[in-house]
Amino acid sequence: MKQMNKGDLIESYEIESKEFQVNVNIYKDKPINYYHTSLLNVSETAWLIIRKIREEIVNEISLDLLKFKKEEEGKSVESQFKSKVDESLKLCFGELDKESLKHLTSYISLTSLGLGEIEYLLDDPFLEEIVINGSKKPAYIYHKKYGWLKTNVLFEEENQIRHFSTMIGRGVNKDITILEPLLDAHLKTGDRVNATLKPITSFGNTITIRKFATEPWTITDFIAHKTIDYETAAIIWQAVQYEQSVFIVGGTASGKTSALNVFGLFFPPNQRIITIEDTRELQLPKELHWVAMETRLPNPDGKGEITMLDCMVNALRMRPDRIIVGEIRRQKEAEVLFEAMRTGHSGYATFHATTVKETVNRLTTPPISLPKVELSTLGLIIVQHRDRRTGRRHTLQVAEILDTGEPNLLFQFDVNSGSMKKVNNSIRLKEQLKLFGGLDEAKAEADIAEKIKVLQWLVKNKIRKVEEVGKVISEYYSDKETLLNQIG
Repeated sequence: MKQMNKGDLIESYEIESKEFQVNVNIYKDKPINYYHTSLLNVSETAWLIIRKIREEIVNEISLDLLKFKKEEEGKSVESQFKSKVDESLKLCFGELDKESLKHLTSYISLTSLGLGEIEYLLDDPFLEEIVINGSKKPAYIYHKKYGWLKTNVLFEEENQIRHFSTMIGRGVNKDITILEPLLDAHLKTGDRVNATLKPITSFGNTITIRKFATEPWTITDFIAHKTIDYETAAIIWQAVQYEQSVFIVGGTASGKTSALNVFGLFFPPNQRIITIEDTRELQLPKELHWVAMETRLPNPDGKGEITMLDCMVNALRMRPDRIIVGEIRRQKEAEVLFEAMRTGHSGYATFHATTVKETVNRLTTPPISLPKVELSTLGLIIVQHRDRRTGRRHTLQVAEILDTGEPNLLFQFDVNSGSMKKVNNSIRLKEQLKLFGGLDEAKAEADIAEKIKVLQWLVKNKIRKVEEVGKVISEYYSDKETLLNQIG
């Protein structure tokens, strides 16, 4: 744990981590603010003793944890570790009271076994990303409220970082070695991990952890945080209800998967939904008729791989009403999904592009190379954007796709006013709603007004959890009149 010079305090809070209350302080600093955590307040001399104890016992025991694949065996080694720590503490500090001994033992165990100080960073619900850039720099985190922050967590040995990577890899039956220095994996919690070894990354071994949202965002959160406005949200809801296919696009960390999860809550409960992801992140209400599929990497012998394409082809045999694909990356994936949409399935996916125009260009040029006219099977393209200066995310553009495959931009976020502006009237979406939903212009507008009313009620009453929001949306479909009377 590195001690840092503290500037002005911006915010302070506590998090629960294992057996500890962890104090978190965020300080203002230049050029980047920093995140300071504290588990233990002891003298400098005590710190040196604790560090010495930890190093000696780690060398003797902790690496043995890598040998065990069964959780019970790992717990046995952990129990031995704690016993040795107890003995060493009593020798070094004399008679400690039981509470202090327990506290010190827990601290040394927490920071020695598993992922060390990373363990309690993982328990901070405000963090989205945890990054280790080698032993010469402190760890960095991406905070939901403050963006990138430097921390006081520092790993002094490259071997320690490599040890963490090896442990993570073993958890999913993968190795990271000099011959295979790149690792993609995930923790038991669902958090995604990327690790690299030096010299592939010149400045040292790295670990990047993207945290899995235990409480995913819902439409209530999007509106409350001004990620989207009521009218745009209601129009997307209307399009989803009447089975328009939707692509959600944006740059890295723009909130594409979060938006896919948010708008997935608008699915009617009487339809069969198949989701396909590399690592499962989507969390839909349990009452939906939902089947979740995940891809699988090959084993060390190169066998057993299940690709995104394999899952998509199989999903078409499962009588889906809606198919959700975590991310479209390759030509075949795009071709299969668009073929499914042409045959009557509603399709939803994320895709890397920063504007509507760029989305159309990327889908219709190599390497994906779809004929432009095929894009007409899409109902909407929604662009999510993250302002890197402020860290704020918002819906940037919403467009419909015309019969020609050309986009018609409906809404555009205006940076100066901080609000969504209407750009063009709908052409094709309006036609689709009338053809398949029997909604003329007056009925479509009344439908939007009802949906806005429901969304306002959700925000006003802070109904924000997935199951809670899902229940209200389900009631909207099954007994709309009663729900609107309750709201009114």
